[in-house]
Amino acid sequence: MIQNKEALAQTRDEAKKALDSYDCRILVCSGTGCIATGSEKIYEKFVEIARDAPGVVLEFAPHDAGEHVGVKKTGCQGICELGPLVRIQKGGKVVQYTKVQITDCEEIFERSVKGDEVLERLLYKQKGVPYTAPEEIPFIAKQTRIVLENCGKFDAESLDEYIASGGFKALEKCMFELTPEQIIDEVDRSGLRGRGGGGFPAGRKWKQVARQRETIRYVVCNGDEGDPGAFMDGSVMEGDPYRLIEGMMIAAYAVKAADGYIYVRAEYPMSVRRLRHAIAELESRGLLGDNILGTDFCFHMHINRGAGAFVCGEGSALTASIEGNRGMPRVKPPRTVEKGLWEKPTVLNNVETYANVPKIILDGADWYRSIGTEGSPGTKTFSLTGSIQNTGLIEVPMGTTLREIIFDIGGGLKGDADFKAVQIGGPSGGCLTEEHLDVPLDFDSVKKFGAIVGSGGLVVMDEHTCMVEVARFFMSFTQRESCGKCVPCREGTKRMLEILEKIVAGKGELEDLDRLQELAEMVKSMALCGLGKSAPLPVLSTLRLFRHEYEEHIVDHKCRAKVCEAMKKYVINPEFCRGCSKCAKNCPVGAITGQIKKCYHIDPTICIRCGACKDNCAFDAIYIED
Repeated sequence: MIQNKEALAQTRDEAKKALDSYDCRILVCSGTGCIATGSEKIYEKFVEIARDAPGVVLEFAPHDAGEHVGVKKTGCQGICELGPLVRIQKGGKVVQYTKVQITDCEEIFERSVKGDEVLERLLYKQKGVPYTAPEEIPFIAKQTRIVLENCGKFDAESLDEYIASGGFKALEKCMFELTPEQIIDEVDRSGLRGRGGGGFPAGRKWKQVARQRETIRYVVCNGDEGDPGAFMDGSVMEGDPYRLIEGMMIAAYAVKAADGYIYVRAEYPMSVRRLRHAIAELESRGLLGDNILGTDFCFHMHINRGAGAFVCGEGSALTASIEGNRGMPRVKPPRTVEKGLWEKPTVLNNVETYANVPKIILDGADWYRSIGTEGSPGTKTFSLTGSIQNTGLIEVPMGTTLREIIFDIGGGLKGDADFKAVQIGGPSGGCLTEEHLDVPLDFDSVKKFGAIVGSGGLVVMDEHTCMVEVARFFMSFTQRESCGKCVPCREGTKRMLEILEKIVAGKGELEDLDRLQELAEMVKSMALCGLGKSAPLPVLSTLRLFRHEYEEHIVDHKCRAKVCEAMKKYVINPEFCRGCSKCAKNCPVGAITGQIKKCYHIDPTICIRCGACKDNCAFDAIYIED
């Protein structure tokens, strides 16, 4: 049990000695992405090999005899598409291996764990250049990691390893050196803004809760992250759950709250499992519950799983869901800081916001403000997906440009395709194009261009992306996820989706663009909650930046990206056709006619554009006409 700060200091010393006693640590990435590619089996294989190896000790404790080897499950190591990822930490050096398979484990153990060789074939390579250490890899080297600093370095489930890395020093400082007012002032001076999308100053929110007359208060964490393509908060909950909890405990101590709730979407089972494990560990060791570290500070934590409703990412809908009611936004004021969970003052921030707090307390507001921009200090995590060489999880200073993220960190577009746009902020965000590549990404700058930073999803699109279909996809998502409480969102998004579906089906009229614009402006100005107000942004930004593509769909019945099925026209090239009849035999509607050993023909009035002919042609004779 850790019953006072002396016991915490002793635990930290013992944990550091245990970490230092390892001759080698095998760090297997156990983020969701790597688990999906088989990292669990990689972990089990390394444990099996280490157990059977003579003279090898696996336990987490100092050892004088035998070779001390640790096999650990870490959080996300970042380079998600190259998983399973494995790091070998030995003698102060770290080797990053990518795309590790079961068949590689024996060789890695013999040559890199027991020996000092590096297997070049498993190293990260960019333009043919191999990189050994994680910090050398351009994807990682160009980042600034605060929230993600422990992810990939320590056992994600080990309380001792978190404490050894400096965990709970910030909480200890708060409880024994600072007053609640000083804590809130430090967070406020740091300029930390909510990382869930709204960008509201965290310190100001904490002040508003602290000054309420009601003495029963709550601290709530929004881990509902529902944007398509976003996985930042999930990776923090999986990879460094204790950091999130420490941040929430500091907030609770500052505003005098006794209970905290983490709201996690049920689609994040790994996050739920690791958070539950972390809470159980903290309770069993005396760092959560009553009289923490021998003081009168009592704090209990609870986990609530959401059912996957996107609207529950909105504050009042989230608290309603925790209460057992249907997750629907309510009219404001009163706001959550006044009447939140169970009508009590509530601090509600997202995962990344809380995860920033421990470092701010330890290193100070001035240090934090030295990173990022004047109006948006600190760093921001982004999930980098789409047509990009290096997809994965990144953390960069606020104000970093799209050019730096896409071309320096992301390695450019796949297949050297031309950059077209990036969707930022998910279904509630907007598009930025080539003219915005040098715009600093911070809360205020991107708003000028009709977009929002949002929770941090970045979907990179190349020349083969249809922007009308992008707008239709996101509108389909937001319309489906609308809670239905207010008419502008419930009916407005439905009408917008109908118009977009009409356009991609080749039945659009030019007047539809004016209707679409009018509806989008109406929903933006009249919807009840922030999610409804931002739902039209993808449509508004694509209409503004890519209106010519909408007009091509309507006037020319053409999709330049060859994505919209109704616009496709399959043609047989007579120079390549061998008259084998395979295309005709596989056409489900009999649209292809001809004679054996002569060129076949596709009747466009019958063709349903299923693509079966193209898929089955052995001579690449069938193409989609421009």
